[in-house]
Amino acid sequence: MNAPLTRRGGGRRARVAARTAALAHDLRPVRAGLTGGRYNPLSDAEVLRIHRTALTALEEIGLSGAPESGVEAMVAAGALQGEDGRLRFPAALVEDMLARAARDIPLHGREAHHDLDLSGSRVHYGTAGAAVHMVDPAGRNYRESTVQDLHDAARIVDVLDNLHFLQRPMVARDIPNALEMDLNTLYACCSGTTKHVGTSFSDPSHVSTAFELLHLIAGGEEAWRARPFVSNSNCFVVPPMRFATESCQTMEACIRGGMPVLLLSAGMAGATAPSTIAGAIVQSVAECLAGVVYVNALAPGHPAIFGTWPFGLDLRTGAMSVGSGEQALLTAGCGQMARFYGLPGGSAGGASDSKLPDMQAGWEQMCSNVMAGLAGVNMIYEAAGMHASLLGFCHESLILGDDLIGQALRCVRGIEVDDDTLALDQMREVCLEGPGHYLGTDQTLGRMQKDHVYPTLGNRMSPKEWEEREKPCLQEAATRRKEMILSVPSAARFHADLDRAIRARFPIHLPAY
Repeated sequence: MNAPLTRRGGGRRARVAARTAALAHDLRPVRAGLTGGRYNPLSDAEVLRIHRTALTALEEIGLSGAPESGVEAMVAAGALQGEDGRLRFPAALVEDMLARAARDIPLHGREAHHDLDLSGSRVHYGTAGAAVHMVDPAGRNYRESTVQDLHDAARIVDVLDNLHFLQRPMVARDIPNALEMDLNTLYACCSGTTKHVGTSFSDPSHVSTAFELLHLIAGGEEAWRARPFVSNSNCFVVPPMRFATESCQTMEACIRGGMPVLLLSAGMAGATAPSTIAGAIVQSVAECLAGVVYVNALAPGHPAIFGTWPFGLDLRTGAMSVGSGEQALLTAGCGQMARFYGLPGGSAGGASDSKLPDMQAGWEQMCSNVMAGLAGVNMIYEAAGMHASLLGFCHESLILGDDLIGQALRCVRGIEVDDDTLALDQMREVCLEGPGHYLGTDQTLGRMQKDHVYPTLGNRMSPKEWEEREKPCLQEAATRRKEMILSVPSAARFHADLDRAIRARFPIHLPAY
């Protein structure tokens, strides 16, 4: 019991060597696109009630605020515009547009091995948001976010195995010109990662210029349209039940340019959506069904994600609360509704109300990330790095979140039950013929990488070893890994000739590399 640690070194080295040997992608214990959907917070009858209530809301209440181009397209498809100017949607129209809607869509990366398959209940985790501050966990400070921070976040995501896409998580507050901010956001993200990128545009007039940049990066418009590696995160509604006019115009421009869209409805339960979980889901579903009608009236089958993103409030104070159990249920319920429609679904999970990457952040991030994954949400946004109820983003938390999501993905993968995993032959061998334990058996060693997720930074040392190693701190380890990642050139950076061409055409704020 008191033998020195060094006496176990040989066995430990063998286990470490086995664990660190590279596995083929399809043999890894967790990976992009694992199938979730085993957790259903709603019964079949409750799903139908939510669906029928959403249809009634669309038929009787409808939505206001669509631009004339959208009104024209939706009325031509069968929507009805009342004297009050609101568009109402007969149930038959909604069902018809659901039949036209794209399913099983891919989201491309700049490199094909990062392509995401949004079929069925395949689960993917990534970033998102519009944080205006960066979190400095060492100094316990907040400061305004910059385009360099955004680029660094993209570079970090590019090397994290369990972050499958990068949607812009923060705003470049150091670029006051709105067009330049949109263009530099694209540049910072796409030059930092070859994974799929999501972004938004602050004005419809910026979209055409952004496409010029994307065509340059892709190698021409035809290459872009064949593999669009950027999607538009579009808040096309301003809840409750009102189209966001300019965002809808942006969405129309993105559709014309061949860009996938995220139809994002982000009501606040108790403020801009009903306070009950079921009511908030109903309104978000109704608004996104209106988006399905809109998109498919313009371009049948255009790739669009059913982006039900209702958020919660702390009703004692009116403050936003994204880290609650209620938020986890909202996200899981919305995921189940997307599966009911057979549409690619996206919802928010993994954000925290905590101001720092502390214990509160850990329980809040894990709760909603696990429930969203188990519910089979295709795209889980804001899954890592997001703090202060979406106001702050933290690079260290992004890195720690990769470990956290690895464990969440292992929960999504579930339990395989077959002759091999039931292990009756192993039990016979070990108990009747062997040493009486399973350590070091061929089956144990052969499956140690395939079945188990080992944290990169998570600490599983004994107290004795922890003391011998000078009590390593998780946050400090994350900072060291951040500095290591950012100390080498990004593998996603553009070729020098392309970068010069981009800089000659567009006002890029990041320094040339």
